[in-house]
Parts: sequence; structure tokens; C-alpha cells
Amino acid sequence: MVINLDVTLRDGGYRNNFDFPLDYALHHARESVAAGMEWVEIGYRNGSFTPKPGIGRTGVGADDYIRAVAEVVSPERLCMILHPKNITEDDLPRMYEAGIRLVRFCLPSGTPEPGLALLSKAADLGFTTTVNITRVSQLDRRRLVELAAMSGDAGADVVYLADSNGSMLPHEVSQLVTLVGSVTDAAIGLHAHNNLGLALANAIAAVDAGATWIDSSVLGMGKGPGNLVTEQWLAYLGRHGRGDGYDLGRVLSLAHRMEGEFEEARPSLPLPDLVLGHFDLSVEERAKLPVDRIGDAFSAARELTAAGAR
Repeated sequence: MVINLDVTLRDGGYRNNFDFPLDYALHHARESVAAGMEWVEIGYRNGSFTPKPGIGRTGVGADDYIRAVAEVVSPERLCMILHPKNITEDDLPRMYEAGIRLVRFCLPSGTPEPGLALLSKAADLGFTTTVNITRVSQLDRRRLVELAAMSGDAGADVVYLADSNGSMLPHEVSQLVTLVGSVTDAAIGLHAHNNLGLALANAIAAVDAGATWIDSSVLGMGKGPGNLVTEQWLAYLGRHGRGDGYDLGRVLSLAHRMEGEFEEARPSLPLPDLVLGHFDLSVEERAKLPVDRIGDAFSAARELTAAGAR
């Protein structure tokens, strides 16, 4: 069984500064769940990792916004993601009271302990919990094993491998899913980015290797070139005999409305993002590239990679 999680309102927010009008956010959450998605992630709690001026409601994740969504969607389908450095212990009970039931922790690989302590408190409050280990393509495998084991011991229900740079290949995803599965009893998930156009292939490889949680976004709307495209993923599951319970037509209608209302939602693979994926560089490195001269950007990315290797 695959558990599907819609990340559009959060990851898609990187395209429009998280500025989804409330009426659209409510419509999106309601339609996503009605189409069979097991969970819908409605935003960040207290911002993304790097502060953004004028950030919109799906980047702030205030209590009144959560309550508004919980009036149209069962709390048992609502989740929110957070960076531990952005919250206090008071946030967790407030989020639960407002209507969140799944909380996702972006775990910094260098100092995971504060985040894992908060995760344990979230589990005690009754949340389903996931740890999202970011930039796994750049992470030493021994450290990945340590983080996965620590996360399971702290009570994480799911350990997510986040291909934040969109640089991984299907066989690499399969290897990491198998590796993590050997050290934790937690379920394994994949959060894919599409820099190399491999998000769908990587999701297939992850599930074939034993992953059971998959993130996707409508139209693939997400940071950089975006995420696994929900419509393509559900179409694949349907063709593979795993699509029972999902209404692809309803998701396509949602995609049509979203494309019409948000220019930023339209599928795109900017060439600089392909370069980042090729060299396994983070989206934060994009500012160092002369993106208006793609040949020079390629050379600059190669130099950044060589400097990092030294």
C-alpha cells in the first residue's frame, strides 16, 4: 500500500512566496482529499529555513488558517511541516488543537537532537510524525544510517529521504531505501525533486524497494523545477493496478484550475535548475550562477562542485 501526501500548498509556495488565497487553499485541500490523497500538507509552521519577507499564509501556518482548513477537511488528513529552529514547544499543542494530526520535521544532519526531542513530544501529544532527512544525495551514508536509526528511536512513524537537489538516479534511490530499511522499523518515504526529470522514475524505484510514503504536488508545483507530479504519479499507479481509491479526473480538474489561477504553477524546467541537478548543487547555489548565460552557468557550477570536492 502506498500512502500519498500532497505537498502543493507548501512546496508550491516557493513559486509564489506561499501566497495562496484562503479560498483557493481551502478548495485545494478539500479536492485533494476528495480525490483520495491520504494526507494534504497545508504549509510550513513559522516559515521556511531561510526567512522570506512578506511570506504568505501557507508559509506562516497560523492557528486561524489551520482551523479554517480543518472546517472543510477532517483533521485526520491534515499535516504541516516545520524546521525545529522555528518553533517552540508551545507550537505543537496549539497545532494539534487547531486541527493538525501529522507533523513533519526537517532534520538538520549536523544537529538533529533538538528536532528529535521535539518529535518525541509531538508523538506524546498524539501526532503521526515524520522526519524528513534533507539533501540525502550529499549525505554520507554512515551519517544517513545514524540519522535514520535515531529518528526511529525517537518515535518517528516515517523516515523520509528528501532528494532536495533533484540529482538522484533510480538505482541510488533504491539503494538508500534498502539501506534505511535495514536500520529502522519506521516506514520509509520519498520526497522527490525533478531537476533531471527523474522524479517519477525515482518514485517508482522507491516503492519497488519498499518505500510506502510518497510526496507529490499538483502540476509538480514546487521549489526549483518542482516535485513529483501528482497527476502523473496517480496515472502510473492506475496503470499499475494500484490506483483504486484515487480519482485522477478530480485531480486533473484541480490542476486545470490551479494552472489558470497561478502562472507560477505551470510546469517548467528552467535550464539553471537542470544544471544544479546535474552537479548535485542545492537551489541556494543558484544565486552564484550567471543564469542569463547558461554556458557560463554550467562552467560556474562545475567550478563550485570542484571547490566543494577539495
